[in-house]
Amino acid sequence: MNKYKKHFLLDSKEIISYVKEKKLFSDENELIAEEIGDGNINYVFRVKDIKTGKSVVLKQADTLLRSSGRPLDIGRSKIEAKILGIEGKLAKKFVPEVYFYDDTMAVLAMEDISEYKNLRKELIEGNIFPNFSEEISTFLANTLFLTTDLVLPQEKKKLYVKEFINPDLCDISECLVFTEPYTDDKKRNVITSGNESFVETFLYQNFPLHFAVAKLKENFMNSSQALIHGDLHSGSIFISSQGIKIIDPEFAFYGPMAYDVGNVIANLQFPYFRAKYFMEEGERKRKFLVWLENCIQEIPKLFLKKLQLLWTEKVKDPIRKNEKYKEYYMERLSREIAGYTGTEMIRRVVGDAKVLELTSLEVSETKLLLERELLQKGISLILENTTLPKEDIFLDAREQNEIK
Repeated sequence: MNKYKKHFLLDSKEIISYVKEKKLFSDENELIAEEIGDGNINYVFRVKDIKTGKSVVLKQADTLLRSSGRPLDIGRSKIEAKILGIEGKLAKKFVPEVYFYDDTMAVLAMEDISEYKNLRKELIEGNIFPNFSEEISTFLANTLFLTTDLVLPQEKKKLYVKEFINPDLCDISECLVFTEPYTDDKKRNVITSGNESFVETFLYQNFPLHFAVAKLKENFMNSSQALIHGDLHSGSIFISSQGIKIIDPEFAFYGPMAYDVGNVIANLQFPYFRAKYFMEEGERKRKFLVWLENCIQEIPKLFLKKLQLLWTEKVKDPIRKNEKYKEYYMERLSREIAGYTGTEMIRRVVGDAKVLELTSLEVSETKLLLERELLQKGISLILENTTLPKEDIFLDAREQNEIK
């Protein structure tokens, strides 16, 4: 009798029976399983054959949000499986291989990428990856631009928009990224003691900022531009000498390309400022900061350059091959990238979904200054994404709009 005909939550013991039932391993295999996920939403397990070393990763969605117990549609897991399949065709080497998706149990079985390391943790350690800018910009260009209706037949793109409507996860982003950091309307913000006055003045009472964020939110909610990852932070990127692997696209939907690019850039700012304030002085620190500065500058430029190459090769619509239109499209993208970089920086400092770069630091005057500088730069990127010349957007924001 198949006991997996109705959804229930697996544990590290039950998952062994499950993978044998699904023929990923035989009954003779001696298996060990461990829970390896540390996220707020799902349960992730690695199952390994002790003798052969063969392993597989399984990710299960539950009907309740893991962190808060909030009800959540388990259909998000099906979206993730489909997205990985699409990204696997557009940027094959950058995503894990999917073995199967079990709709009933909401389980996604995929390649074990344990030889790759979590990028966030590697950056906290001050490690440098020379090819990162090149590889992440290639992933972004291929998975984003090739899913727009500049390339896809409009019928297929519209069907994708319908298929990847993701209301529960979009609602989380719309609240946590674009509303709560500026209003604290649900009283969930977590402000480091000592920065309350700064946040009150420069976030809660900053109405020009609210106006700019409202426009970015409107764009996020209404621009069905490309099939975006939707949560592309450094914890969703794994890295090794072989390259990068991108995981966790469960927030995916048809949205603005700039949101993914901005998220990547913002999540390089956190280790940059952490190292600036807390890393031991010396040559290693200098090289690390220079490398991160280069990444922050290079990634949007490489992304836009690769889009232009794809544009020349892939765009067939004669009216949109117009050079002035292409220039307008790229300039708008550049400005939006700056804005979404800023929203991600701000929400990770004051919201309740924080980043390890900050949560692993004890409260101190230095941490307060670090957080203020992150907020200051995020505010400047949002406000100035409509006024700066496009080539100046990623200059140090303090040079453009110093906040005392």
